[in-house]
Amino acid sequence: MQAHADAARADGRRLALVPTMGALHAGHLALVDEARRRGDHLTVSLFVNPTQFGPAEDFAAYPRTEEADMAALEAAGGADVLFAPAPAEVYPFGLPPLTTVRVDRLGDHLCGPFRPGHFEGVATVVAKLFLACRPHVAVFGQKDAQQLAIVRRMTVELGFGIEIAGVPTVREPDGLALSSRNRYLAPAQRAEAVAMRRALDAAEIAVAARERDAGAIVEAMRVEVAKAAGAALQYAEVVEAESLQPVERLAPGRYLAALAVLFGTTRLIDNTQLEVLGD
Repeated sequence: MQAHADAARADGRRLALVPTMGALHAGHLALVDEARRRGDHLTVSLFVNPTQFGPAEDFAAYPRTEEADMAALEAAGGADVLFAPAPAEVYPFGLPPLTTVRVDRLGDHLCGPFRPGHFEGVATVVAKLFLACRPHVAVFGQKDAQQLAIVRRMTVELGFGIEIAGVPTVREPDGLALSSRNRYLAPAQRAEAVAMRRALDAAEIAVAARERDAGAIVEAMRVEVAKAAGAALQYAEVVEAESLQPVERLAPGRYLAALAVLFGTTRLIDNTQLEVLGD
């Protein structure tokens, strides 16, 4: 992979990378489309990264659909490279690796407390993919907003010299964010999961109505989730968009309203950006 990427760079190509864990859906293909716009050599990686799953999480059950993923990519216009390394290639000395990448503070809230070690695993594998694939630009989805913020900070602080592009969340017609984990939902759970979009709508409506108390905005989100009988709210928070730190009141600036909800054993996340202009 490194040799191929170096040769493409020497040939004057602009390399774009879309890192994925496979189980591709229309949200991933939107990242692929954006990557094609930003470069003229496309690599899509497929790697279910063990270091970002906790002991009680769904690593073993996470869908591995490489043949279907290849077909979906081909139907969507293809890629120059499909990079699907084995775990032993990514972690040559076994697990856990002795060398990891940790970005402090940005994982202290939102998903961080509920998934200890997750973002260290993400930052580590993304750094490895960057070193293997040598991209000029890498494309990520805004649905994983905390991940995107951490990758951006890591990329700048470690001097990778890679442009990080975020793509808006792709949604089903009823508003549910596309996710590889949606396939785990039973029909009744799938119907209830729309409460997440309603909760984010409630946050946007509150801010548009000049609500500036973060607690009141969070409560509006909680009320919507509570209307879904099978939903168990893990968290709902309003944080500053770049630092990902909680706020009490919203001053002019950009914020993130985010939540995680369990439907049975399936954990889904979603978020929306809130912008407060000068009042």
